[in-house]
Amino acid sequence: MNLNEFIQRHQLPDAYAESAQQFFLPFAEWLERCVAENGDKTYVLGLNGAQGTGKTTVAELIGEHLQSTYGRRVVVVSIDDIYLTRDQRAQLGERVHPMLKTRGVPGTHDVALGVSVIEHLQSLQQGETLDVPRFDKSRDDRYPQSEWTAVSGPVDLVIFEGWCVASRPQTDAALRDPVDALEASADSDGRWRRYVNDKLRTDYAALFSRLDGLLFLRAPGFDAVQRWRLEQEHKLRQSAAGDADAVMSDAQVTEFIQYYERITRNNIKELPSVADAVIELGDDHRAVSLGFRKP
Repeated sequence: MNLNEFIQRHQLPDAYAESAQQFFLPFAEWLERCVAENGDKTYVLGLNGAQGTGKTTVAELIGEHLQSTYGRRVVVVSIDDIYLTRDQRAQLGERVHPMLKTRGVPGTHDVALGVSVIEHLQSLQQGETLDVPRFDKSRDDRYPQSEWTAVSGPVDLVIFEGWCVASRPQTDAALRDPVDALEASADSDGRWRRYVNDKLRTDYAALFSRLDGLLFLRAPGFDAVQRWRLEQEHKLRQSAAGDADAVMSDAQVTEFIQYYERITRNNIKELPSVADAVIELGDDHRAVSLGFRKP
């Protein structure tokens, strides 16, 4: 893999090369050993990072490195691509809580679809293909199946990335008080956050149990996440089609990010103790360290 070409293609700053060489590619080499030790079985890596941490780019970098260096067949799947459709979330909002109309939190994904995709990728044989779902954030809806991504087997590695991948439920006591203005005003009785937490404890725990390993991109704090998410939306706004109706203003992003705040804060606190590897990020987005959990 040509790192400079990768950086240019993704319009990344030149400084990204240092992060890649010092942290991301050494992790990829560790991951290759895990894939090799897994034999003929497809290895499933979970990759967790809050909005704006660059997890999608890291996943693509790792995948391209393993493909070009070791000939591995790597498929990157985002948890975002298994969001419920806009109509399904509207129905969920009517039936359970209005806040569930907004995509993001556990409870707004099609978990059964996610399980099915991972299981089928693990079982794909030579000559077999699978259509992997895609979600259009600029329109806040899933692409029609005719536009899903066709993947051919067999697959050596699945990288399952997303902001809430491997997130853990909280205690009832931790749910009692709101963490931000949105919870205080729109979820004053705690019904929404209890529903989300129950989904983490049940359906999502079953989905995440299919992971063989976990990489956590740890942001320095939630303030940085909010700033990075604003930058992300600015880029989406510039690249979206003219009829895109779901691109958000800065004020909408500020409210939207509060839907993620509780779990993001808990991830920053809890996931370093359970992840197989943690890459710490500085306030300027750059990776500053890589650590592995002791066996």
